[in-house]
Amino acid sequence: MAVASKSMPGSTISPTLGFDDYTLYSNLSDDELMQLAIERSLSDPHNATSLGEASKTSTALGRRTVQFRANPPTTTPNPSNPPREDPSHRPPTANPPDARRTCEERRKCGDIVVTHFVTGNGKRMLAYHRGDGSIQYVPDTEKEQDPIVKAILNGDVTTVRAMARNSGNNILRPDKYGWIPLHEAAYYGQDQCVRVLLGAQPGVINMCDLKGRTALILAVESEKVACVEALLEMGADPDLANKERESPLYKGCEMDNAEIVAMLLNHGAMVNKSSTQGWTALLEAVSRNNVEICEMLVRSGAKLNPTDMYGITPLSTAAQNGHVETLRFLIKHGADVNSEASDGSTALYEAAKNGHEDIVEILLSQKAVANKVGKKGLLPLHIAAQQGNAGIVSLLIKATSKSRVKRSGISPLHLAAEYNWDEVLEVLIKAGYDVNAVLSEERSRMYEDHRRTALYFAVTNGNVDTTTMLLEAGANPNLDTFNPLLVAMRQGSIELVTLLVEHMANVNAYIPTHPTSFPATVMFSMKYLSMLKYLMDNGCDALSCFSCTYSSGPHPPLQETSERDGYNTDMRRNTGEPVQFCEIISTRAISRWAGPIIDVLLDYVGQVKLCSRLTEHLDSFKNWEVIKEKATPPRPLMQLCRLKIRQKVGIHRLRCINKLPLPQQLIKYLNHEECNQEQFGEY
Repeated sequence: MAVASKSMPGSTISPTLGFDDYTLYSNLSDDELMQLAIERSLSDPHNATSLGEASKTSTALGRRTVQFRANPPTTTPNPSNPPREDPSHRPPTANPPDARRTCEERRKCGDIVVTHFVTGNGKRMLAYHRGDGSIQYVPDTEKEQDPIVKAILNGDVTTVRAMARNSGNNILRPDKYGWIPLHEAAYYGQDQCVRVLLGAQPGVINMCDLKGRTALILAVESEKVACVEALLEMGADPDLANKERESPLYKGCEMDNAEIVAMLLNHGAMVNKSSTQGWTALLEAVSRNNVEICEMLVRSGAKLNPTDMYGITPLSTAAQNGHVETLRFLIKHGADVNSEASDGSTALYEAAKNGHEDIVEILLSQKAVANKVGKKGLLPLHIAAQQGNAGIVSLLIKATSKSRVKRSGISPLHLAAEYNWDEVLEVLIKAGYDVNAVLSEERSRMYEDHRRTALYFAVTNGNVDTTTMLLEAGANPNLDTFNPLLVAMRQGSIELVTLLVEHMANVNAYIPTHPTSFPATVMFSMKYLSMLKYLMDNGCDALSCFSCTYSSGPHPPLQETSERDGYNTDMRRNTGEPVQFCEIISTRAISRWAGPIIDVLLDYVGQVKLCSRLTEHLDSFKNWEVIKEKATPPRPLMQLCRLKIRQKVGIHRLRCINKLPLPQQLIKYLNHEECNQEQFGEY
């Protein structure tokens, strides 16, 4: 006796299970038994085997399980021209004569396979096999199949002929989908049945189903060449389209079937007929990259530049899809390389957008214009830079006018920097594109921070390589409303901050929309003492931090309205005046660092007076008493001299002070290096 385990719903039956071991099924439920037979049939690719096993299963289960209807096909399908399944076609109720189908009917409904079967008691059932492996059984309410349809699907020409002669068998009566027997015969490739039916009722040859499809369209859709030939020979209209205005010729191109297309053209099919979407047969053939069909269509008078409802031409379709062969064919026969779609895009634009470098090269060699903008005002060069294709960018640079790029309000440098395409950026810089080009006001307003330069994009992305490339090429770090240095500081990137400062970024930058009485750079570096000191060494204004409206008098209560990255940049005083340093440092996120921050700033100022709020902070922690003493006048003469020398040297030369012809000890003295370790070691 073969060994097997009980199969539950959703499981797979072992292929070694012996069907003569009847006792193995005694404990299975009806649902489990139905699934067992279904899975047995579905797992076997050979129709006859499935039928035999299904029969044995029925016997083994005491006729409690399913028994499949069998209608063996009498015709053999052409293996070189397999039929296509049309998801819009209604599922027939009998077994089609197709070797790819099992004896039970299978339909695709999304991710659900629907299976018909009959129980041992003759009850018609449907099994819904879902993608998750579950199966649901429901009664099949579909009516019994018309005998003539059953005969057609079985290829029983003799029976079909007899029924067609019998007036009691109405071959004109449509089913609920509008299908008459002729439609069944055409779709399933029963050409002899087609001839018999038309011989009996020639008037039905152009009848349509509910979707407006004739027998000819159905034969074309299922690629039944013999049926197409029979229908055309017997007078089928080759131009009668379905409700989508898709003609048989269009469907033949959609099926990519040159034999059917040639047959339709030989019978006078209209070659320029368009669908509701505006697609012609040529557009469809180009989308399939079928040069053979394109040649047949053009020889038959197909227009080279028809447009669909979006203004897209065959040439643009070939360019968009990277179809080199059909593109060359269309150009050779005179297609317009500069035609524009409704949104202004050209074939060159589509090729650049989709990264087809060989197509771009061909189009440029045929004088395609690179200075036409699309709907968004972008040139092919812009879109190539955005997509990061350096090869296409190199080709388009030679054909694109820089003045036209400037009029667009955006440089390809912006797009390369925004999308982190370093290679593209390098190509553009070498080609002489201005690294200081700014976005137009209209494009700048599209960003909340009103950014303007490519450098800003690079810094925002935290891309050190791109930032370095732009700065070394001469990018000005002070052209944006919100200085890129502030962006780098908010990110806490010492590397970017150093790069920008070394290239003369404004260390005293402010935020126009959030006015403060001291540089915003100080505010963004409060959590990073090393960064704060670096800014001070490079000329940041520390004195403004000690200028307070209230001095030693009482301060109004704080009004923190919102917090961004730990800084209350939306804080305002009731007077509407700029926010002061003592107010910012008193916020919850910063106050615990007040002492060390004030200590750093005191190294870069002379005689100052601490306001009552700063004094209050220093009094709050015992270890900060020494900082308060440090601010008590008079300041040491050495400190005052250092400040005077730094003032004379100037902010710009301070950034390269190590290169000045000064004694090394003096340089260290000006940089406060003699006290760094001692001061910062305790914090």
